[in-house]
Amino acid sequence: MQRYQVRDAIHRFYQEDIGSGDITTEAVFSETDTAEGIVKAKNDGIFCGAVVLEEGWKMLDEAVEVTVHAGEGEQVRQGQTLLTVKGRVQALLSGERVLLNLVQRMCGVAGETRRTVEALDDARIQVCDTRKTMPGLRLFDKYAVRCGGGVNHRYGLYDAVMIKDNHIAAAGGITEAAAKVKAEIGHMVKIEIETTSAKEVKEAAEAGADVIMFDNCTPEEAAAWSGLVPSSIQTEVSGNITRETIGVYRKTGVDVISAGAVTHSAQPLDLSFQLHTMKREDRYR
Repeated sequence: MQRYQVRDAIHRFYQEDIGSGDITTEAVFSETDTAEGIVKAKNDGIFCGAVVLEEGWKMLDEAVEVTVHAGEGEQVRQGQTLLTVKGRVQALLSGERVLLNLVQRMCGVAGETRRTVEALDDARIQVCDTRKTMPGLRLFDKYAVRCGGGVNHRYGLYDAVMIKDNHIAAAGGITEAAAKVKAEIGHMVKIEIETTSAKEVKEAAEAGADVIMFDNCTPEEAAAWSGLVPSSIQTEVSGNITRETIGVYRKTGVDVISAGAVTHSAQPLDLSFQLHTMKREDRYR
């Protein structure tokens, strides 16, 4: 992730939560009160999102000191200290909820991705995300997928072509849809075509697809259809894939399995934040 993108997103989140100021924290603590705080894991999981905590607290206190104790994508245990932060109490407490909410989700997505990769148990096939991300959080969701051992599909509608059933119907067929797209896009943009039968797979290959998706297919169909596709074209299985069902596609010969569940159904990793070694000044003297 680019740090400027992280800061831009967190700025929007702070506007929603902090608004014109944290009236509780500002009433209890002076601007000069400082403390050290620690972020701990309350359950086992995968850590992800150190950059969010680093940049988020620095946005509220430029002098804050952040020390990360866990690596991105690292397995962490319940009670483990993940990060230590030192700075102004007002900044630490005002930013806490937004930052922990975001990192908890990222850890959850990374953990769900890791478990899905392990459930597939086929090093030849990559586990991929989809566009089924939380609006406004795609940058973070997709980064978390990578931390969990998955790979990213297109980021949005703008960076790759995906010709789906409605496009095909409107254009009059796969061949016609692919021709219309090729007349409009540049040579650097990949084209993926959704298929639901062996006939469509063959047509997509002849139409010049870079990637052919087998939509809602059985494992037997995936194995058979992948044999119809030249090695120069990537194959993808998609449609209602979860950690519990992905294993049936093991050794089918496809290149990628996309699973929206790694983002839309991930359970956040519970984190806690506690202050200690506080240094206070008497604001009324």
